[in-house]
Amino acid sequence: MEHTVKRKTFAGFARGDSHILRLLAIAILIFIAFSFLLPGKFFTIRNMQSMAVQFPEFGILAFAILITMLTGGIDLSIVGTANLSAIFAALILTRLGGDGGPPSPAVVALAILAAPVVGSLCGLLNGLLVARVGITPILATLGTGSLFTGLSYVITGGPAITTTRLAFIGNGSVLGIPIPVIVFVALAVFFSVTLNRTAYGFNVYMLGTNATAARFSGINTTRVLLRTYWLAGLVASIAGVIFLARANSAKPDYGASFVLLTVLIAILGGVSYTGGSGSVSGLVLAVLCLQFLSTGLNMLMLELSGSSAAIFFRQFAWGALLLLVMALNYYSQIRRARSRAPSQEATPTA
Repeated sequence: MEHTVKRKTFAGFARGDSHILRLLAIAILIFIAFSFLLPGKFFTIRNMQSMAVQFPEFGILAFAILITMLTGGIDLSIVGTANLSAIFAALILTRLGGDGGPPSPAVVALAILAAPVVGSLCGLLNGLLVARVGITPILATLGTGSLFTGLSYVITGGPAITTTRLAFIGNGSVLGIPIPVIVFVALAVFFSVTLNRTAYGFNVYMLGTNATAARFSGINTTRVLLRTYWLAGLVASIAGVIFLARANSAKPDYGASFVLLTVLIAILGGVSYTGGSGSVSGLVLAVLCLQFLSTGLNMLMLELSGSSAAIFFRQFAWGALLLLVMALNYYSQIRRARSRAPSQEATPTA
C-alpha cells in the first residue's frame, strides 16, 4: 500500500509526470520567447545573475506553503514570521554589534541563529492552534500572521531597522553562484528527500489524502501537523534572513504580496489545495516560470515604452499563466479518462 501511494503522489521527471513536463515546456518557451524579443538583454550573464538573486526571496517561502498545503492546510503567516525573525536578527546586529566596524563573528552567528528560533516558535504556535485546538488552518494562520506583524510594529515602532552586516549573504556568491540561490537549492534538495524518502513525508501525503484513514492507520496526525507547521515557520525564518541580507533592513511590512504569490506558485506547481498531491520539482519550475515572466515583461515594457508599466500588467500575466496550466491539466485528464474507458469496458465482469 505504501509503495502505491508514493507512486501516485511523489511526482517527478523519472515517472513522466505530465504536469511537470508541461511546466518545463512552458518555462523553456517563456525563456526562448523573451530571449528572441530582447536579444542581447534577457539571455545575458548579468540578467541571469539578477534573476538568481531575486527569486529565492519568495521561492523559499513557497516551500513553507508546499509543506502545509500537502497536509490539506495552509500557512498564511509566513511573511509575518519571516519579518519578525528578520527584526530580531537585526536587533541583535545593531544592539550587540557595536557602533563602528564590522561586528564580531559571534554576534553575526547569534543573529543568524536567533531568526530560526523565532520562526520555530511562530511555527509551533500555528501547529498548536491547528493540531491541538482544532482551529481551521486558514483562520489560525491568518490570525497569527496579523499577530506577528503587529508584534513587529510594536518592537520597531514603525520604522525599519537598518543594517548592512548581513550583506555578504544577500550579495555574496560561491563559485559565481549567489548565496540565496544556494540556500534555495539546498532547501529544494532537503524537501525532495524528506517528502520522498522518509516516513514523515509519507505521513504528510497520507494525512492530506485522507485524514480519517491516516488516523485509523496509526499515524499520529497531531505530531505530523505540529512538525509540519514548525517546519514552515523555520523555513519562513530562513527567508527572513534573506530579506534582511538583500534589503539591508528589516521592517514589519516587507514582502506583503508574497503570501498570494507563494500560494499561486504552489497551485501552479501542481500542489492540490485539498492536500495529498504535489512535488518539489513542480514548485521549482513554477518559481522559474514566474521569474522569467516577471523579468521579461519588465524589460519588454522598458524597451517599448520606457516605463515600468509591466508592474501593473504582471499580476494579469501571472493569473493568465495559472489559468492556462490549469486548462491544459483539465483537458489532459479528460483525454486520459477517455483513453482508459475502452479498456475498462472490455474488461470481463465476474
